Amino acid sequence: MASMDQAVRQVLDEYEARSVVEEKKWQELEPKNFVTARDQFLLAVGPATGQLMNLIIKETESKTILEIGTSYGYSTLWLAEAARETGGRVITLELHASKQEYARERLSRAGLATFVDFRLGEATESLAQLDTNVDFVLLDLWKDLYVPCFNLFYPRLNPGAIVVADNMLYPDSTRIHASAYRKHVRSHADIQSILLPVGSGLEVTRCTRGVAEVEI
Repeated sequence: MASMDQAVRQVLDEYEARSVVEEKKWQELEPKNFVTARDQFLLAVGPATGQLMNLIIKETESKTILEIGTSYGYSTLWLAEAARETGGRVITLELHASKQEYARERLSRAGLATFVDFRLGEATESLAQLDTNVDFVLLDLWKDLYVPCFNLFYPRLNPGAIVVADNMLYPDSTRIHASAYRKHVRSHADIQSILLPVGSGLEVTRCTRGVAEVEI
C-alpha cells in the first residue's frame, strides 16, 4: 500500500518477517502437538486478507470495527490503519494477556494504539457485554466458536455491516467448522454472503437488514 506511513510499514514488515520464519516451523509441527503449540505462532491472516479488509473499511467508511481474536495484532494493525482514515475505532477481543500486550506494544510503535480498544477475556463473554453496534467484523479465533460468536454479534450489525470470517478453506482441520459457519450465516434472510479464495479462504458477509427493521 503506497499510502501507508513509515511507522506502520516498519511494524508490518516485522510481523511478516516473523510469519515467514514461523511458517516453516508450523509445517514441521506434528499434528499431536498442535493444540499445545498453536498459541506460540502468529497465525496471521496474511497480507492479501489484510489489504482487502483495509480497503473494505475505507471504502465503506466503517466507524466501529470489531475484531474477535487479536492474537499478536497483525490483523489489528490493518484494521486500525483503516480506522484512522475513517475516524473510527477498533474493538479487539483477546483471551491471552501476553498476546494482547504484544499487540498493544506494536500498535503503539505504529502510532495506531489510540484507535484500538483492547478488551481481555473469553470471546463469548466479551461479546455478551458489547454495548455498541458495529460496521465491520473480523472473525478469527478457534473455529468451533464462530457460530456462537456470530449469534452474539449478529443483533449488533448495522445495516450494510460487513463480516469477514477467516480460514474457510485452510487448514483442512478447520473445514468442518467452516462449513457449519457458512451454512448458519447463509440461513439468515437478511444476509448476503460469498466465499472468496483469498488467503486461507474468507467468507465475506453483508447484513442487508433495513434501518426500519433495526429500529423496531
